[in-house]
Amino acid sequence: MKGSGRGRPPERTEQPAVIEFVPKQELDRAQQQIERQQREIERLKEEIERLCKELEAAWRAAKRQAAPFSRGEPKTDPKPPGRKSGERYGEHRRRAVPAPVDERHLAPLPERCPCGGRIGWEQSKPQYQEEIVRRKIVRRFEVEIGRCLDCGKRWQGRHPLQTSDGLDAAQVQVGPEALTLAAQLNKQLGLSYGHTAAVLRLGYGLSLSRGGLCRALGRLAGKAEPTYQALTLALQQSLVIWMDETGWKVAARLQWLWVAASREVTLYKILPGRGWEQAVELLRPAYAGCLEHDGWAVYWRFGYALHQSCLNHLLERCRKVILISSLAAARFPQAVKGLLEKGLELRDRHQEGRISEHGLWTAAGRLQAQLGRLLERSWRTEANRRLGKHLRRQEPHLFTFLHCPGVEATNNRAERALRPAVIARKVWGGNRTRSGAQTQQILASVLATCRQQGKDAFPRLVGLLRAPRAMILDLAPSRPPPAP
Repeated sequence: MKGSGRGRPPERTEQPAVIEFVPKQELDRAQQQIERQQREIERLKEEIERLCKELEAAWRAAKRQAAPFSRGEPKTDPKPPGRKSGERYGEHRRRAVPAPVDERHLAPLPERCPCGGRIGWEQSKPQYQEEIVRRKIVRRFEVEIGRCLDCGKRWQGRHPLQTSDGLDAAQVQVGPEALTLAAQLNKQLGLSYGHTAAVLRLGYGLSLSRGGLCRALGRLAGKAEPTYQALTLALQQSLVIWMDETGWKVAARLQWLWVAASREVTLYKILPGRGWEQAVELLRPAYAGCLEHDGWAVYWRFGYALHQSCLNHLLERCRKVILISSLAAARFPQAVKGLLEKGLELRDRHQEGRISEHGLWTAAGRLQAQLGRLLERSWRTEANRRLGKHLRRQEPHLFTFLHCPGVEATNNRAERALRPAVIARKVWGGNRTRSGAQTQQILASVLATCRQQGKDAFPRLVGLLRAPRAMILDLAPSRPPPAP
């Protein structure tokens, strides 16, 4: 039947939208919440943008070449280089007149002036020139060999200038002064074996391969090993020791270069790890002096020692947390930074004589109490929680330098001792063999200790090479035996 609409879906009638009446107070409250959320979203967007820029800068810095060492953008109005004239210039210095004088030469006047007149002499003034002579000396030793007429024992002569008894295949050797210079260039100044050999060739005409230089320095390290052991024993008897460690490659595998430094001795050791088993190879577990370090967990296991945690590391960490935190969250690291800086200010005032020892201890106690109350609080941001946890572990050891004379506030001494090794690592990476690492740690320790004590390493290493028997250099300070 037409028009019946059979087969068609029934027509849908749209329902009108339901309008709910909300009180004006709830609408205002919802509007305020939306505005707050909108402001928070904008703030988070700005923070994300800032963090993305910092992350990009950090990535670029990580891929940047080792040189030049830049501190950031140059100043728009830099000061001219050099010391400024005026009262603050200081004492004017010049090179001292050398003595003795090896050569004397006359610088005569010309006979006539360009105008045609004769030149009359008025006075003479000296001028000095210090020069190095590019000269290689070759010594030949006629070594006498014989036997005892009674027992038949073989005997061989030795001249005081000889460094070895080797003959035949080992008859051509590098002299002690050339080898000492090579040791200083390679182990103290950070030149590679190839560059060290190039200096000897260009400066003195001495041809030497990298392999030959490596083996020669290994023999020097063998003669210096008794001195190295004596330095180890002397270090363990020191009252204050600074320790640190950094990565080092041996046979292209990651190992660790440890340093332990006292006021008189610097000792290096290349070890396969960074744990307690390696730390006790430098110091005995019962060491009872004061240990200064960067807060690495291994150092706290020296339970008999006083500890001083490096304030510079903590101040730098506070600065980084302040940079990535909001204004509210930055209050905690700013407060910690202020307390640590007050401790350094107290130290300076005491050293200048503006505060007595009793006043120093009283103020240090107040600082410790303020820090303790600050660390009792709980913090919402993850960065502040991590900083607080780190500080709670180190809290008893932050102001040791205010109570104990001779203790420093930072681990700067150990970091300075590591700096030459870090520079050498950038140049030639590390050691290829374990024996090379042994040579590195022995010679670097002897040279650093000589420099630390103000002693000339050159004549000492030359004498060590020429000594026919094992000897210990005069580097290990005498100490009374430790109390039982």
